[in-house]
Amino acid sequence: AQAAAKHPGEHYNPVFVYGGVGLGKTHLIQAIGNAIYHDDRSRKVLYATTEEFVNDFIYHVRNKTPEAFTRKYRELDALIIDDIQFIAGKGKTEEAFFNTFNALHQANRQIVISSDRPPAEIPTLTDRLRSRFQMGMMVDVNLPEYETRVAIIEAKAALNNTIELPRETAEYIAKTVRTNVRELEGALNQVMAYAEMQNNTPTVEFAAAILSSARPSPSRHLTSRQVVDKTARFFEI
Repeated sequence: AQAAAKHPGEHYNPVFVYGGVGLGKTHLIQAIGNAIYHDDRSRKVLYATTEEFVNDFIYHVRNKTPEAFTRKYRELDALIIDDIQFIAGKGKTEEAFFNTFNALHQANRQIVISSDRPPAEIPTLTDRLRSRFQMGMMVDVNLPEYETRVAIIEAKAALNNTIELPRETAEYIAKTVRTNVRELEGALNQVMAYAEMQNNTPTVEFAAAILSSARPSPSRHLTSRQVVDKTARFFEI
């Protein structure tokens, strides 16, 4: 991300960031665009979701102004597209993005793309787009490890001027919530909000009580052995 921001279009092009929800992909790709623009305010940088790109394309097709669409996207210095997986299966829009991609790439303009999965796992995506997504730098944004989760919680908690979060409570929340940063922050906000309302110290016991009431209990799953036994009894075999 730093290399793409400092030397747009030179080293890693495109930058393809993929990973699960709530891990900060959108924050990261927007940060690249902000850094590019901050270094040179004359640069044209555009961030758009795939839905916005699709709607924009449909709008210009409907109004018979394809030249305006072409100018808007091909005169950019950096194009940042979020959730590209939603373009799969939209034939005409895929073709428009393919042509836009080629024009920008050949002009050494930076392209940054995010997705919830790698290009190879996006169903119905055309091979020519898939190969172009794979030609640059692909970055897998993983779930944060335990130490990072604790650091995130403590950094977020430090923004609260009313309630102080004990270290052991931060560690408890980090051990309890392992899905994504968004849910991690949501759990912290719940604990801090209830502690502030009740004028209480957010101890480990307090956090456990709040989170246990807020988080649904896991549903029971059948094992393969149970399925076999039940089926065998039904058919008397």
